[in-house]
Amino acid sequence: MYRKAVVLLLILIGYLLQSTMIRILPLGGVAPNFLIILTSCFGFMRGKKDGMYAGFISGLILDVLFGELIGFYALIYMVIGYLNGFFASIFYPEDIKLPVFLITSSELVYCFIVYVFRFLIQGKIHFGYYFLHIILPEIVYTIFVTIIIYKVILNINEWLEDLERRNI
Repeated sequence: MYRKAVVLLLILIGYLLQSTMIRILPLGGVAPNFLIILTSCFGFMRGKKDGMYAGFISGLILDVLFGELIGFYALIYMVIGYLNGFFASIFYPEDIKLPVFLITSSELVYCFIVYVFRFLIQGKIHFGYYFLHIILPEIVYTIFVTIIIYKVILNINEWLEDLERRNI
């Protein structure tokens, strides 16, 4: 129960940071994708089920507030959380290389899917421009933020695991 409430709170905080970061620290009109960071982290830290839960809630918030279709972002984030869950068995908390790689890969997959379904289908074929001006800066910004907040997310996860062990 505590875990779901804390995950929901983190997702709401991540959404607020993501939606206001463009105004606070403008970097080419893009913001770090906090929701991808959280979804990926809960996927490889906790497994497929928790990754899907975090992804679904993250995507649903985006769908309700920004989406034209309810379920588009929820499905993308849910799949990303599920795929990151496959790496839970090889995840070591002290090693940051795997989390950075997985979050970078998740961000790349997310940006590509959004490009295909939101722009390419509409006939906007300028992938080079989209990659250089949207995808690449967003990935770099997300990696930078990941390196900063990874330890915070890891500490929250460890605190939740300790809390769950004591309540059993």
